[in-house]
Amino acid sequence: MAHETELLNYVGGVWQRSHARDHVHVTNPATGVALADVPLSPAQEVDAAVRAAAAAWPAWRRVPPLERIQYLFKLKQRLEDALPMLARTITEECGKTLAEAEGEIRRGIENVEVATGVPTTMMGVISEDIASGVDELMIRQPIGVVAIITPFNFPGMIPLWFLPYALATGNTVVMKPSEKTPRTMAAVMLIVDELKLPKGVVNLVHGGREASEALCDHPDVRAVSFVGSTAVARAVYARATAAGKRAQCQGGAKNPIIVLPDADMDMTTRIAADSAFGCAGQRCLAASVAITVGEARDLFTPRITEVAAGRRVGNGLEPGAVEIAIGHTVDGDQLDGSCRRELQIFLGEPLDALRAIEQAPFGAEHGDGIALLIDLLAERGDFGIERTRLVLHLIDDVSDRHEAKDETDIDETQHFGTRELKSALTCKD
Repeated sequence: MAHETELLNYVGGVWQRSHARDHVHVTNPATGVALADVPLSPAQEVDAAVRAAAAAWPAWRRVPPLERIQYLFKLKQRLEDALPMLARTITEECGKTLAEAEGEIRRGIENVEVATGVPTTMMGVISEDIASGVDELMIRQPIGVVAIITPFNFPGMIPLWFLPYALATGNTVVMKPSEKTPRTMAAVMLIVDELKLPKGVVNLVHGGREASEALCDHPDVRAVSFVGSTAVARAVYARATAAGKRAQCQGGAKNPIIVLPDADMDMTTRIAADSAFGCAGQRCLAASVAITVGEARDLFTPRITEVAAGRRVGNGLEPGAVEIAIGHTVDGDQLDGSCRRELQIFLGEPLDALRAIEQAPFGAEHGDGIALLIDLLAERGDFGIERTRLVLHLIDDVSDRHEAKDETDIDETQHFGTRELKSALTCKD
């Protein structure tokens, strides 16, 4: 899998060293320890992987579904056996707590299990006499080579959203994991290699933008599955569909939590805190805005402040890590990019090193908005200090939720804290 610390591509059933000129250093975000170098594979190496997948597809699509899923049963068991190792790998390179990493792999394994049902879910339909002398037959068929491009924040789970289903339905695959957290998928591919699938059915190419664009452009790639930021999802979708490919591209979404006065405040606080601060905020459905209605402000604000102040940040693999509630962000560039605009709303300096609640405008129209900033400092030995900022805006006017969406560039879904369904249904309009 690796040449010293360099990750290898997996093409046509063979581990291959990339001839890339550029590499990205992968480090443990909690310790700064170097973990690996990942090659930014050029388009020619992507082409080799796609050609290997295309060559394997005609025979693979003729393997009966009942035989294809036998590989998935083996994959599920091997992932179960490797769960501790994979979780540790995720924590090392992604920074989340070990419990979060274990949960991530568990969700991925569940997808493998669901995919074993393809002999049933892939069944067609026959409708007799839909018109005079006309019968209708609908069958589901594999389409060919599919590309899977995945993000940094769930390096184990999200690839398994796609890979087992693609295999079970008779497609061949080229994987491109995030260059920021590539070791997890490299470890999964070691397990896939043990399954003895026909050569070329599954391939992995490390890389960055050039590799992703090459997959979108390649004439032998028939479909693209992508998860990442909204901006990149739109770009991938436009590029892939312009080339006539099927594309499913999932971008970011930040949930406003609307807290109504009749809510169970303790439960709502716990749910809001877990959503906003779990996985260090590095997930697409993390809450970033809590909108309180009426007297809910005075009930919810002190509770969420107390819970936030009590969350411990640290290395998920250190002794006593079971007490750590927030891991480290993958890198400073990601942190700055996601939080810079939110931090600009603050006036003055934090009140202390751990947390600050400041009165600050949420934007030109939100002079009385309250913003909650958790400023977590963690010692990292010789590597210095990591400053992880997680921002949860508290807005005291449900009518401003659309303006809040515009101000924070949120793709909105709404969640309600209330005891009455009628209240939520009224508020949603």
